[in-house]
Amino acid sequence: MRISDRGRALQLFLIVPFVLQIFGAVGLIGYISFRKGEQAVEELAEELINEVTKTVDSRLDYYLSIPHQVNQINADAIQMGLLDLNDREATAQYFWRQMQAYDLTYVGYGLTTGAGAGAARYDGKTVTIDDWSENSPGNGFNYATDEQGNRLSVNAPFDFDNFSEAWYNEPLAAGEPTWSRIYTWMHPDGYPYITASAGRPVYDANNQLLGMIAADIHLLKLSDFLRELEISQAGQVFIVERDGTLIASSGDQDPFKLVDGEIQRINAINSPDERIQGIAQYLQQASDLVTLSESQDLHLNLNDETYFVEVQPWQDDYGLDWMFVVAVPQRVFMGQIYANARTTALLCGGALFVATVFGLITARHITRPVKELNAASQKIASGSLDEAVGDSGIRELDTLAHSFNYMAQQLRESFAVIEASKGELENRVKARTAELQAALTELQRTQLQVIQGEKMSSLGQLVAGVAHEINNPVNFIYGNLTHVEEYSQALLKVVDVFQQHYPEPDSAVQHSLEDADVDFLQEDLPKILASMRLGTQRIRQIVLSLRNFSRMDEAEMKSVDIHEGLESTLVILHHRLKAQPEQPAVEIIRQYGDLPLVECYAGQLNQVFMNIFSNALDALEEMNESRSLAAIKANPNIITITTALLENQQVRITIADNGPGITEPVQRRVFDPFFTTKPLGKGTGMGMSISYSIVVEKHGGGLKCDSTLDQGTEFVIQIPIHQTSNETDGITVPTATSVPATV
Repeated sequence: MRISDRGRALQLFLIVPFVLQIFGAVGLIGYISFRKGEQAVEELAEELINEVTKTVDSRLDYYLSIPHQVNQINADAIQMGLLDLNDREATAQYFWRQMQAYDLTYVGYGLTTGAGAGAARYDGKTVTIDDWSENSPGNGFNYATDEQGNRLSVNAPFDFDNFSEAWYNEPLAAGEPTWSRIYTWMHPDGYPYITASAGRPVYDANNQLLGMIAADIHLLKLSDFLRELEISQAGQVFIVERDGTLIASSGDQDPFKLVDGEIQRINAINSPDERIQGIAQYLQQASDLVTLSESQDLHLNLNDETYFVEVQPWQDDYGLDWMFVVAVPQRVFMGQIYANARTTALLCGGALFVATVFGLITARHITRPVKELNAASQKIASGSLDEAVGDSGIRELDTLAHSFNYMAQQLRESFAVIEASKGELENRVKARTAELQAALTELQRTQLQVIQGEKMSSLGQLVAGVAHEINNPVNFIYGNLTHVEEYSQALLKVVDVFQQHYPEPDSAVQHSLEDADVDFLQEDLPKILASMRLGTQRIRQIVLSLRNFSRMDEAEMKSVDIHEGLESTLVILHHRLKAQPEQPAVEIIRQYGDLPLVECYAGQLNQVFMNIFSNALDALEEMNESRSLAAIKANPNIITITTALLENQQVRITIADNGPGITEPVQRRVFDPFFTTKPLGKGTGMGMSISYSIVVEKHGGGLKCDSTLDQGTEFVIQIPIHQTSNETDGITVPTATSVPATV
């Protein structure tokens, strides 16, 4: 006896609990520590982002308030008469001095007359003076200046028209301090400008409109400020308008691109910086940027990395409505957390190692006597009953060993008794097995006979009833067709005579003849009657074949024409023999000998023919599934029927096909009850077994099967002419032979 080894070793049950306890405790502590660290990281990130947000917000408030403060100072000076706008040279020099005190790109004014002046820092360093008169073109000049702001020489003349500039028109249209739209331009020296212009209308002491004053600020300097933030080394800070257009960012990429030498601002979702692009795409999908009025804190996953993100709206009193975003990667804060996790993992591994060592020592001390007991048990199971187990020093195991030794003694005594009665039991089992086998064989024979009898009885009654019911109306139709033909010929003759004697009938008769199309009727009616006669003859032939096949009027054995039974079976199977769209007709080759009438149960013998023909057709159809139509036409399906009269007063019926043939193992089981190679639902495996019973047992004949793979299968039926002898002319009646592959 073999002892199963599929269970778990005792050592595992002794070691694993200790290991799992330590691993669970250390792992739980590590997990809690890691989660606490993550919470601390989130709090720290939130504090850092809030601090950066306050810094950026304060910077925007301060930096973007400068132009309006300068405009306010200048507007007050103009209204109080301290600054004369008609003296463009003195005013421009005053603006030049303001440019030394404030971080601006331009301070100037435009009058309602079209004239104006200002001071500009076009290259980002040197301050020059612009002066233009009322009428363009050629009305403007840019002057280099000395250290006092005095004009030196003309750098470049230019054309200028106040009334076509947004920085002039928009403040006048607003009637109050405001920002004009952001505009861009490229300095000839290659210095890019993205400028916001703050403007306001100015009035004289009599509150009469003089024009407007403006102060421009360079927005690219906001990017310089953002890059100086400590957070920008690992994170990202960027400022956008409400429509998503970039204003500034802390990254190395500029918030614009050059197209044919022109500055073209870009949207944040098209930024070359993947972080800005990813955050902008998320914000565009998750919220309406136009209506965002409160800050939002987000956790985003960008390129498999988690970011803490805060979106902060920013507005001023003069119409600017921007947003800025602060994004910091989680990894900046997680370094120490990961270090702690590694330390925890090392501690857990050390604890596991120590627990495993102690567990192995303890388990070995306990499992050694258990293994000895197991080895003795296996030897006893193998037949060695003289085994015994010694003491181990462990009370519980010693008790188990004593019980085992007592059990072994009892087994030795029991086996001695069993051995004595073994021979008697074997003889009784053999006798009982033989009785059961004989009963099973008889039960199968009885079952087959009952099934065959019920099947043939029901089939015969059904076929005979259908044939009888069809035969009466068909005979009535067929018998009256002769009279109908005679009457129609007489009527047609009358019409013909009428047409000969009255070639020009009156209009009513003429219309009636034309409507009836008498000429066509005379030609087509005989054809219709001939077709009806042919159809009724075909129906009568089928009815006769059904009656011959069923032989319900001949339930007893009597002499019949074997060829008639074969032909009746072929008529019934005509629908499977005729040509189909996907395959030609099955060719039937008849090689009939001169046979006398044979005494038999005609209906049952016809059932044998039906089973053999059906199996042959199934085999041919299965073979055709793997062949093309051209291949089938080149090697057509053929069933050959051969009959012959033998010298010992027996007849032989051979039915052969040129199908795929069947294998030797299947041939050996062809007549076994319920054996079939067909799929479930297409065959019961009883057809050939019943056929064998009909031929051999009912008629005292023989039935065998011969088959060669890829050449075909042949069934040979041999029965006596008169039921007086069971000779089979040398045909061996097999107990298990073969059928086509689809039986």
